[in-house]
Amino acid sequence: MTGDLFATDQNEPWAESIGEGTVWLHGFACASANALMTAIAGIARQAPFRQMTTPGGFLMSAAMTNCGRLGWVTDRTGYRYSEVDPETGHPWPAMPECLMALATSAAREAGYTGFVPDACLINRYLPGSRMSLHQDKNEEDYSAPIVSVSLGLPMIFQFGGLTRKDKPARLPLNHGDVVVWGGVDRLRYHGVSPLKPGHHELVGECRINLTFRKAGA
Repeated sequence: MTGDLFATDQNEPWAESIGEGTVWLHGFACASANALMTAIAGIARQAPFRQMTTPGGFLMSAAMTNCGRLGWVTDRTGYRYSEVDPETGHPWPAMPECLMALATSAAREAGYTGFVPDACLINRYLPGSRMSLHQDKNEEDYSAPIVSVSLGLPMIFQFGGLTRKDKPARLPLNHGDVVVWGGVDRLRYHGVSPLKPGHHELVGECRINLTFRKAGA
């Protein structure tokens, strides 16, 4: 891993390369965190957080919702993107401008110009919640990067290789951190370790993760 400071003050955002196509933007979302949380609350009023069921019948550890033209869903029939919320039958909430601006600017900072996401997955982790190692493979193509934003309690991000047997790096993500990966790294396995209890002054006793993707054609 190599660090690349672009701020003279350690409290300012800085970038770190953690793979050929991956950049860890430390603190990048801190300045917009209040606006992001307000937007997320509005999204959740229209499309409430829920724990979805995997095709194998297991309840997902994290609760989630979506915004944008497409939303990621899972149930007994499989993983997929849908233009409507299956619980309401209505389209997912539009992606707020502050979310879109953060996603495009983070992608640009990481070297991915022209990224315009059409889906934002919003996961809410409570203490003990986790996400096992997986690849993001439900998108139409893999030419666009993934932009992942952390808000609230710190969590260990497991960033592996292109096969499940590759040992993942353990990255301690903090409030406001953004990880962007694409190109040769686009299909790297990743997940998060169980969230430890705590309290964050803005987000409370949880962690919110925003994952921006270009899912459709």
